[in-house]
Amino acid sequence: MEIKMSEKMTYKVLKQEGRAKRAVMETVHGTIQTPVFMNVGTVAAIKGAVSTEDLEGLGTQVELSNTYHLHVRPGDEKIKAMGGLHRFMSWNKPILTDSGGFQVFSLAGLRKIKEEGVTCRCHIDGHKIFMGPEESMRIQSNLASTIAMAFDECAPAKAERSYVQPSVDRTTRWLERCKKEMARLNSLDDTINKQQLLFGINQGAIYSDIRVEHAKRITDLDLDGYAVGGLAVGETHEEMYHILEETVPYLPVDKPTYLMGVGTPVNLLEAIERGVDMFDCIMPTRNGRNGQLFTKYGTMNMRNQKWENDFSPLDTEGTSYVDSLYSKAYVRHLFKTNELLGLQIASIHNLAFYLWLVGEARKHIIAGDFSIWKSGMVTQLSNRL
Repeated sequence: MEIKMSEKMTYKVLKQEGRAKRAVMETVHGTIQTPVFMNVGTVAAIKGAVSTEDLEGLGTQVELSNTYHLHVRPGDEKIKAMGGLHRFMSWNKPILTDSGGFQVFSLAGLRKIKEEGVTCRCHIDGHKIFMGPEESMRIQSNLASTIAMAFDECAPAKAERSYVQPSVDRTTRWLERCKKEMARLNSLDDTINKQQLLFGINQGAIYSDIRVEHAKRITDLDLDGYAVGGLAVGETHEEMYHILEETVPYLPVDKPTYLMGVGTPVNLLEAIERGVDMFDCIMPTRNGRNGQLFTKYGTMNMRNQKWENDFSPLDTEGTSYVDSLYSKAYVRHLFKTNELLGLQIASIHNLAFYLWLVGEARKHIIAGDFSIWKSGMVTQLSNRL
């Protein structure tokens, strides 16, 4: 099934097993094979001293950066003057930029919400920043990312229904404004990427009826792709899976389905089974910098004494160069002595693991045995080594 979504992109579902889907997405900056994990470089850099060369070596397909943070530093106008985010960070594959909404709304006590947008205080020096749908679209256009995310409000997972419904209604109105502004920006002569894509974001906290109705409303806008936002912000894993089960069927199967900011390796597999095929999360690098390594047989805490005299390779079945080059004892030593090399090794290992995991998911969906493979992997991944 191939859908000509627009002159900007095609999205072809190659195989489905239940709701799990294996697809290929063609963009102006290259091909994306899904399910895909997007490595997070919030300020145009992956934490843990992971270079662009490292990302290429790992087989990274998509890099994700943040609109708010790049607007604050170094400034989106400067990045536009340099030729866009791809040239700025020396990356020639697809980039997705988050709208900045989550960061703006996370500044609780420092922001004020109106229909026009949000006024907040910069987290660095306290100066006032106004961001609304049009501002977010203009910043992302200046960055010239492949995929721009719509400006939305991420309500707390446990917020009262009386707060969530008006918030979702406003997010829908903001999405309509984002679509209009994106079309205008893509038509301008000085726009770097005139084929920038726009994804809408489903919200609704843990209220499945609000989620479903919102999914229907935003689907009618015929956008390039759709995300499920506002999860992994306080709800249980079971609540998250329930929301995905209820909501994803009302999003177009013939367009990308993105779960924002999630999650653990098990979360990814559970979401893939429920129809999601795009992911991002800081967990691989954040947990890696704290000494936690993910493997197909479970997690390792590299600070544990049990690795002190273990001179075997870091991960005999790992896919990155660090896995065979360094021993467990050496990496433990690096963490115990607070050497930056330890953070880099762990970050590279974890990113490679996440990319391997979704790559295996792609293979098993094609083979038709994803559900069986996933069940076994979930059991293994839950182990502590």
